[in-house]
Amino acid sequence: MLEQIGVNNMKKLLVCILFVLFGTQVFAQDFDKGRDAYKAGDYDTAVKEWKPLAEQGNAQAQAAFGFMYKLGYGVLKDNAKAIKWWRLSAEQGYSYAQIFLGNMYKNGEGVLKDHAEAIKWYRLSAEQGDASAQSNLGSMYVTGEGILRDNITAHMWYNIASSNGHENAGKYRDELADQMTPEDISKATAMARECMASDYKKCGY
Repeated sequence: MLEQIGVNNMKKLLVCILFVLFGTQVFAQDFDKGRDAYKAGDYDTAVKEWKPLAEQGNAQAQAAFGFMYKLGYGVLKDNAKAIKWWRLSAEQGYSYAQIFLGNMYKNGEGVLKDHAEAIKWYRLSAEQGDASAQSNLGSMYVTGEGILRDNITAHMWYNIASSNGHENAGKYRDELADQMTPEDISKATAMARECMASDYKKCGY
């Protein structure tokens, strides 16, 4: 059930990052040059434009630069360097970087496998409304990886992820519901409503 991020999905998410607006005109202009180069397949130029922004601390540029290392575009593929840039971005609260940092810890790519650390980053992204992170967090509660198994909380996160447009979360929720009592499902549904109504401040834990 855990969201598996393949190369095609990585490319799609990088495109999402490319269209996030920056806070200053200079950042926007420089990033746009890199974006245009990336879209044209000129990854060397994209890296040249994005690297200074990343080094200056821009979270979106850091996330994009991390993707380049993960995919090996314009640089040698290097999971450790991808993690470095995603961590810098994630620590600034950037949701895309948080979920991919979580995936690296979950799968043990470039770091030692650490389910508790994966949950930490998934939760931070989930609480910003990222549907993939919400679904991943639900899966961790189902399997009890790095956390106590809790089908009610798992159902809550799957329900939220489905409401936020995750393609498979509704199916995961319904499969899990077959193993739950009506009372537990009712409780999980109420928790999902409260979690979303509170802007992810009251999510059952």
